[in-house]
Amino acid sequence: MSAACPRRKPIALTMGDAAGIGPEIIAKLFEAGLPWPAVVYGDAGVMQEQIERLGWQSKLKIHACNEVSQARLQPDGIDVVNRWQALPAKLPLGKVHALAGQGAYEYLCQAIDDTLAGETRAIVTAPLNKAAMQAGGITFPGHTEILAERTGTRDYAMMLVNDELRVILVTIHEALSRVPGLITSALELRTIRLAHEACRLLGIASPRVAVAGLNPHAGEDGKFGHEEQEAISPAIALARNEGIDASGPWPGDTLFMRARQGEFDIVVAQYHDQGLIPIKYLGLDQGVNTTVGLPFVRTSVDHGTAYDIAGLGVADPSSLRAAFELALLLDRRAD
Repeated sequence: MSAACPRRKPIALTMGDAAGIGPEIIAKLFEAGLPWPAVVYGDAGVMQEQIERLGWQSKLKIHACNEVSQARLQPDGIDVVNRWQALPAKLPLGKVHALAGQGAYEYLCQAIDDTLAGETRAIVTAPLNKAAMQAGGITFPGHTEILAERTGTRDYAMMLVNDELRVILVTIHEALSRVPGLITSALELRTIRLAHEACRLLGIASPRVAVAGLNPHAGEDGKFGHEEQEAISPAIALARNEGIDASGPWPGDTLFMRARQGEFDIVVAQYHDQGLIPIKYLGLDQGVNTTVGLPFVRTSVDHGTAYDIAGLGVADPSSLRAAFELALLLDRRAD
């Protein structure tokens, strides 16, 4: 990272669950050098313990602060912003802990508020753990819903990106039994529009948006379900009338391979696993999760807290670095 420059708004990095690998991959990101200044929203004590665990006390210095304005933004330091309570020393790693879950929520909320206030330019999130959040009294199912609620965003979607695929979801964290009832033409059209705009921000001038069917064989003319006829196809037609190059509904069992081979720029998937399994099958190292539709750029790693390897020093920061670099790209294009 280059020398400190107070005029450059930093990126907000949220620590996520302190009992997982978030602190480790953040430390590794800083140690390798950043292309832009960043501040960490998290616990300074936890980050200090992580630095010591890696043996990097002489390389990186932790600087605790309450506000972004207090950050030093030095290349050999990690500024940690926290307006919540300090976590207990030597917090057990690799286990669900209520305070770690609540902390992950509090750090995210602080980052959201500061980014809305213009103190930071974008948010990059390390993983949180839903069970830990619930133990801490937080009922949100994940990052996306917290971000949408706290920013007052109604039209949003989760998009996953790697070197071979781009996938955006119509429904996110919903029980599979509820998904058919949630599929409406309005929701489909909203997601197609978000897919189109996301691709344009990524530098694709004329995005080709492919929409997956919900049912096997995309319903096969109503033999296996009517959602394609009643909701998905009408939304595609409306999108095309708006000038969006949308097509489908296509059978989900072949669509992702067609997109991977270059026929389409982005796939609109109907539910969580339909979209995430193809992305994650290709590998978690370079995958990035981004929330489309927010008033600022937010990206995230495409993996969880990895409790099984927390504290071992073997966590791979590649997805976090990819998320950081994508946040910079999207934010610059949004400007």
